[in-house]
Amino acid sequence: MQFLGRIGLILLWLAAPLLAFAAANKNDPYLLVMRGAGNIVLAVASIAIVILLLRKGRWRIIAGKLLVMLWCLPPVLMTAAHLKFEWRKHEVLGASAADARHLGPHFMVGYSSFPEVARLAKQGLIGGVYVTRHNIRGRTVAALQAEIAALQDIRRSAGLPPLIVAADQEGGIVGHLAPPLTKVPALATLAGLASDDQQAKAQEFGRIHGRELAGLGVNLNLAPVLDLKPPARRNRLDFHTLIGQRAIATDPAVVSTIAGAYVRGLEESGVGATLKHFPGIGRVRTDTHHFSANLDTPVKELEASDWLPFREVLSHSRSALMVGHVTLTAVDPDRAASHSKRVVEGILRQTWGYQGVVMTDDLVMGAIYQNDVCKAVVEAVNAGVDLLLVAYDGAQFYRVFACALDGARQGKLDVMMLNASAARLARGFSTEQARTASGVIRIVGTH
Repeated sequence: MQFLGRIGLILLWLAAPLLAFAAANKNDPYLLVMRGAGNIVLAVASIAIVILLLRKGRWRIIAGKLLVMLWCLPPVLMTAAHLKFEWRKHEVLGASAADARHLGPHFMVGYSSFPEVARLAKQGLIGGVYVTRHNIRGRTVAALQAEIAALQDIRRSAGLPPLIVAADQEGGIVGHLAPPLTKVPALATLAGLASDDQQAKAQEFGRIHGRELAGLGVNLNLAPVLDLKPPARRNRLDFHTLIGQRAIATDPAVVSTIAGAYVRGLEESGVGATLKHFPGIGRVRTDTHHFSANLDTPVKELEASDWLPFREVLSHSRSALMVGHVTLTAVDPDRAASHSKRVVEGILRQTWGYQGVVMTDDLVMGAIYQNDVCKAVVEAVNAGVDLLLVAYDGAQFYRVFACALDGARQGKLDVMMLNASAARLARGFSTEQARTASGVIRIVGTH
């Protein structure tokens, strides 16, 4: 028994700093699973252990005093973290109507609480919402459909434009609303067919997704993936990107054919497509969900391969474009493409002539979140990015929006860029927005 008691004491010494760290970082996306009940359990357990140590007389010795104090830390640090979060939330919700309507259209947020997202929608603090599996788990399609319709009614009543409502229905392993929506095979399964069959099947997949998403009230699908398929598994620790299973093919022509047909199917149903993840993540081995990643390929090589599908599909559709969090080192070695002016303004807007909607990948991903989020937010806006996505952990919206607010108040945001972006968003996903005045994207080499 004495041996077991010592083991228990050692475990208490080891667990206390770990739980204190978790408490201090309770709002971190990596600790999302601990929110709510998990935080309550942590606080109650800490208090219970303090009471137990006091009853055991541990307070009488110096080591015991230190251990008791360590176990007092988690509730204290958790309270401090909660107050910090609530203060930031209060600051964002208290933003002026002018600030809200100036910045809000540029943010798309995932959500768990309908009353909370309804308030953001009513105040104009967001321009779009992202719905995923937790929004439909245990619910009917009709319930989510009614919820989305209610959000749009709130916007109308507030005199605000309709929300962009996005979902992530690629097919295959990424179909976050399937079930209950139809589970469609990955577009990669069509790569081995004849060209005509590829187009017919892909267009049908697009029609299925488009019809069901439109019926739900979703008007933008975050698909298809245009990254080229890597020849082998990128990384044994890549549990999230899994681009080898999501990418269509290694041949740019096959990717263009299948993706283009899929987009046509979506658009026939009134749902916009989002081409992702420019400048391409098929060549990088690091998972940007957790770490920064470099794309070291020369631009000329990318133009001749990875970028061909993006240019081809953009020139024949009204698609939006998602920019990933990889660093295109040949163009801007100091920041990820998602907030690089050299990439967004320099390549997409000026060289390609693309004037459609550009959005970031999820800003909650580690490649951004583990670095300077505020710097990334300001740089993304100034680069000409139209939509900043906060998907996985909607609570991080308050942090991200506070960054934009601070940037605006300090004069760090480019007003001309914001106004140009607002005009692009106001056009929505009309066919003309993805083309230059001549009707064709300029395909010119970058240097």
